[in-house]
Amino acid sequence: MDSIWSEVSKNDGFPQLRGNLKTDVVIVGGGLAGVLCLKELTDRGVDCILLEAKSIGSGITKNTTAKITFQHGLIYDKLIKNVGLEKAKQYLTANKNALEKFKKTAEEFPCDFEEKDAFVYSATDRIKIENEIKAYEKLGISAEFVSSIPLPVECIGALKVKNQAQFNPLEFLFSVAKGLRIYENTKVLEFMPEKVVCSGGTVTAKRIIVATHFPIINKHGGYSLKLYQDRSYVIAVKNGPDVKGMYLEDQGNSFSFRNYKNYLLIGSGSHRTGKKSVGYKTSEDFCKKNFPDARIEYRFATQDCMSLDGIPYIGEYSKGSENLYVATGFNKWGMTSSMVCADILSDIITGVKNPYTDVFSPSRSSLHLKLFENIFHSVVGLITPTAPRCPHMGCALKYNKEEHSWDCPCHGSRFTQKGELIDNPATDDLNKD
Repeated sequence: MDSIWSEVSKNDGFPQLRGNLKTDVVIVGGGLAGVLCLKELTDRGVDCILLEAKSIGSGITKNTTAKITFQHGLIYDKLIKNVGLEKAKQYLTANKNALEKFKKTAEEFPCDFEEKDAFVYSATDRIKIENEIKAYEKLGISAEFVSSIPLPVECIGALKVKNQAQFNPLEFLFSVAKGLRIYENTKVLEFMPEKVVCSGGTVTAKRIIVATHFPIINKHGGYSLKLYQDRSYVIAVKNGPDVKGMYLEDQGNSFSFRNYKNYLLIGSGSHRTGKKSVGYKTSEDFCKKNFPDARIEYRFATQDCMSLDGIPYIGEYSKGSENLYVATGFNKWGMTSSMVCADILSDIITGVKNPYTDVFSPSRSSLHLKLFENIFHSVVGLITPTAPRCPHMGCALKYNKEEHSWDCPCHGSRFTQKGELIDNPATDDLNKD
């Protein structure tokens, strides 16, 4: 189903690559991360182009709830414990800078940008809230504890951070993309040293950025084990209340709320891709119970690449992969992370020292409990004797009754009932033989 952003935003379109080109940097993937990298590098005078297999913004960007914030759930207490205070500060500062850059950029590119207060709340675990308050104090984050929020949900406490933001991501993306060198409907077939082979020709480039959400190069970086994908579901309703902020419940299957014009967006139903889900039912039932006069206008689902430690992978694709870079693992915060990505990768490519490269480095330690969970799911997917199988790495696909699709529980590739590719890392349709 089309998202609300797809319905109200227009892409004027870009040509298909036909022939061979030479450039300094080629970016593969036309979501927000790829387009922001393209803009930043172009603004710095770097000759670069972007290749998109379908149309820009047609992937995950169009299905986001589009919150721009450094409040990424109850993450900072965990970060301090797992990576130390200094790296937690670096993560925070990088995202603060991204938020401020969005505010500045939105002045030039109208996109229904609004500053909003952000809330993360818990229904049951006050200790987590209290620990996060202590983490905020250590990091110098200005926040307010509130005992309740203006929503019909269980809440034992929430953290309020002022002056965060929300916007229309596709309107922003299409505005930013105008005038940039972009080729749509140009599928990448093969990566070679300093060359990308496409459906319509080849691009020779000194450097390559892979911004395809889930990285599509398997032989470097170990991303098939360092990442998994998580699906969640959003409804947009009319006649819902103005909640006057952005809200996220810090639970596994959490609620999310924000307004857009005269719509209320309600998100829920988070689950590992390929696993059993209730789809839109949780949000729909909540809406029927609490807002009986509301009318559901849009339903759309998103898919997030989840890293091992909650920090994106931004930088060199892997040790030894010279002049090859990646941006992935944005968890559920792709908007802010996309701007962080543009900042870091543009600095690396133009020879500017960036203070945040270490904390986001894709080559940092992978020794996390999630690694072993990902290995388990991959092994199970490989040995399960069922068909069809994912062309990415051969895992057994699971049928998603809610969305009528074939989903991969290993790495998150998705296909229509007819076997047509929906989401990567797979790059081909299912074998129809």
